[in-house]
Formats: sequence, C-alpha cells, structure tokens
Amino acid sequence: MPMTVNAVIVYLAIILAGYVVVSIADSFAAKEIATRLHVVNAKGIFTQDFILRGGQKIPLYSRVVEASAPKAIVLPVSGNNVGIKLRYQDLSWRDFLSSTNHYPRPNHYSPVYQSVDSVINILFSSGTTGEPKAIPWTQLSAIRCASDVWCHFDIQVGDVYCWPTNLGWVMGPILMFSCFLNGATLALFHGSPLGRGFGKFVQDSGVTILGTVPSLVKTWKSTNCMKGLDWTKINTLGSTGEASNVDDDLWLSSKAYYKPVIECCGGSELASAYIQGSLLQPQAFGAFSTVAMAVGLVIFDEFGIPYPDNQPCVGEVGLFPLYLGATDRLLNADHDDVYFKGMPMYQGMCLRRHGDIVKRTVGGYFTVQGRADDTMNLGGIKTSSVEIERVCNQADDCVLETAAVSVASQDGGPELLVIFVILKNRHDRKPEELKIIFSKAIQKNLNPLFKVSIVKSVIEFPRTASNKLLRRILKDQIKQELSVRSRI
Repeated sequence: MPMTVNAVIVYLAIILAGYVVVSIADSFAAKEIATRLHVVNAKGIFTQDFILRGGQKIPLYSRVVEASAPKAIVLPVSGNNVGIKLRYQDLSWRDFLSSTNHYPRPNHYSPVYQSVDSVINILFSSGTTGEPKAIPWTQLSAIRCASDVWCHFDIQVGDVYCWPTNLGWVMGPILMFSCFLNGATLALFHGSPLGRGFGKFVQDSGVTILGTVPSLVKTWKSTNCMKGLDWTKINTLGSTGEASNVDDDLWLSSKAYYKPVIECCGGSELASAYIQGSLLQPQAFGAFSTVAMAVGLVIFDEFGIPYPDNQPCVGEVGLFPLYLGATDRLLNADHDDVYFKGMPMYQGMCLRRHGDIVKRTVGGYFTVQGRADDTMNLGGIKTSSVEIERVCNQADDCVLETAAVSVASQDGGPELLVIFVILKNRHDRKPEELKIIFSKAIQKNLNPLFKVSIVKSVIEFPRTASNKLLRRILKDQIKQELSVRSRI
C-alpha cells in the first residue's frame, strides 16, 4: 500500500496485536509480490484497489490477485467503496471494520507482551544471488530507529516530521518509529511529492524536519515548482537513498534559509544508518560527517587490511559486529554466510559486511563510492545484477547473454543502469532498440520504476579462470567512457 493514514494504522495495529508485518512495496510486479509472500508464508494482505499516480489510477489489487495472495482486505483509493469486484474470500475495508461491530470496545487495549527480540516486521532486500533476503526486525530495531533520529536530527516533542516514502522500504518503518517514539507529529501527503502541491503541504503543515531523496530534489530544482513557498519552519533537512549532488543540496538548503542537510546511509538489515551527518558538526553538502551513534567501523583495502583511523582512503567498509538493532538472523539465508563469512578480523572481532565502498576525505568526511558486490541501488531501491540479467536474457530472441552494472551519474542522483549485451550470430539490433526492449521487460517483470540508461553491445565478457563474470571491469569501462564524454 502507499503510505496513507490507514496504512500506518494497519501497520501499528498488527504489531500491537502481537503479529508480524510483512512489508512489500506497491511498485512490485505480481511475480515479485508472489515470491515475497511465499518466502514468509503470509496469512493475509492489506492492499488498495488502485494507486493514484500522475492523475492516473494504476491497478494494485489485480497484481495482488495475480500473485495468488492469501485473504486480502482491500481499501478504496477514494470514497468508501472499492471500485472493483473482489475474490470470494476477500473483504473491503468497510466490511472488515463493520465485521467487529458486535465486539465490545474497551477504552484501554493492552498490547500483547513481546520480548525485545520478538519479530515485528519483515522487510526485503535483494542480495547478489538474485533472491530477496527476508530481513526480520525486532522490538530493538524500532528503538534503534528512534534513537538514531533523536541523536542525528535532534527530533523532539512538537516537531512535524515529513519524508515521502513507502512502508515497503526501510524508510517507512524508520520514519514511523523515529517519529512516534520521540513524540513528534507525522505529516503524510497523499499524492506525488514531485510537484508544488507537496511543497505547499510542507508549508501549510508547518513541517520542521523534511526528508528527501536526491532525485526528488533534482526534479524540484529543474521545474522550479517550489518558488515562493515559505519553508521557514524547517529546522533540519535529510537525504538518503542515492548519491547526493552538491549543487542540488545547496539549492535545497537555500529553500529553508540554509538549514543543514543531514545525509544518511544505512540499510534494512541495520534498521538505521551507519554513517550520517550531525548537527554538532559543520556539514559538507553531499557528504557524511560522522559514523552514526554507537557504530564502529573500519575501511579496509583489497587484502582485508584496515586503513589507519582518520587517514584519507578508499575501500570497503566493515562494521563492528555489536550493532544495536541490526539483524542477527535471516529467514531464507544463512546470516553468518551473508554478513560475516570471508570478512577480515579487527582487534579480535570479525567485521560485519555491509558491502559499500567508502571514501574518507582529508577533512574526515565520508562519501559512498558504490557497492563492493553486484547489488545495485536504482533510485533508492536495491536489486541485484542477476535479477536484471535474468529478465534481459529472455527479453528478445537476438540476445545471447547480458551483463548488468550500475554507475554513478556524473550529475549525482540515481545510479545509471547499464546493460552490456552479446548478440546471437547474424543479429544486428541497434542499442537504442534494445534499450526500449530491456526497459519494458524490466518494468513488467521486476519494478516499473527501473529504467535502462545505456545499452552497449560487446563481443565477449571479461571472466575469471573459473568463468565468473567480472562486472567490475565492465563498470570501469563504462565509467571511463562517461568520463570522456563529459569532457568533450
């Protein structure tokens, strides 16, 4: 579901009743919804009949039905009645609520007792194998969310907190827990955040903490849609999901009379950010000023040797294993294999894998340079090269094999999805044709928000002696080409 008032109510009610929320983004194709429902053996699903986006009604319930979902409670996108015919086992939101009318309604409801390590939410993140990892959050994860924002954003009672997001992704639960457990007010805008309507909502609601995604800021800046709005009540700005552009951050800050932009970088399995900005330090646009509260990390080279603290460097980040709120289990994978196997030792402890390549600058700031493995971050959504390649390999008869990589845009913002392709003999498809074909296939089978930026035809792929595809070399090649183009 989109993050509506009712979605928030449903989410909190499930946890209050002692059950477990399974978060699935409303942008997924039916096949991806089905995969996630199967992994967790879900017993029921709350959804909407349609999604309103760009003035259009996009079917959502029909995708849930196609995914062979269990019993569904269907909310209307508007009004009191759903605009479609439901399966015999499903209920409209109105009928679901009225079915409890004969039960007494006590003034007090005692939540079901749960221990601190009881699971409250299952989120999904794609790994390098192409299968979505089922990541359980516990009661401790919620506490981590709240303490993180308290420490780095100084959220307090009386603040109005707004961050356009979705309960299917990590920022949805983080936003709710960090807001409510700190006594702040949650501001929810029902509609697209791309236009002036959202900006006016921020103004009229008296938002004091506004979270963003870099691509969203880029759109606001290019369309100048926020001109003339009064954002003087904003004390703090936040940014996450993608690499930020310095000029765009400066523009965003100027809209709120040059308030600081707190950058955040973390993950679903951490229930938080491991590097962030801090209001206690000078902030540099597009960079992180500190390691997050209660986090220990080192940056190590290709041989697993950590660089000295505070030394400027570029390498893979390793997190200290004691990390408040982070996962200690996965539902469909070996937690130790995923996060600890093969990681270097440091001061007698095995570091926890996160997978980011991080640069530490002369001034002690951090920037994220990309992923050490083959996981991509496309518009704030993590997916794997294997998933993309599986779809592209079946997209057209002329395709022999594909390799998918993502590279940072020269202008900041979302990473660019690049598909290298080997064509079958006697085929001569143009890259622009394949770009359209691949984009349509990916949007249909994986996520309608993904798009292919570049297609490049090659004769063969670089491989190891054991025939493992070296995506890193392909990524370096396309980076070089983009760098040359930017200088011409």
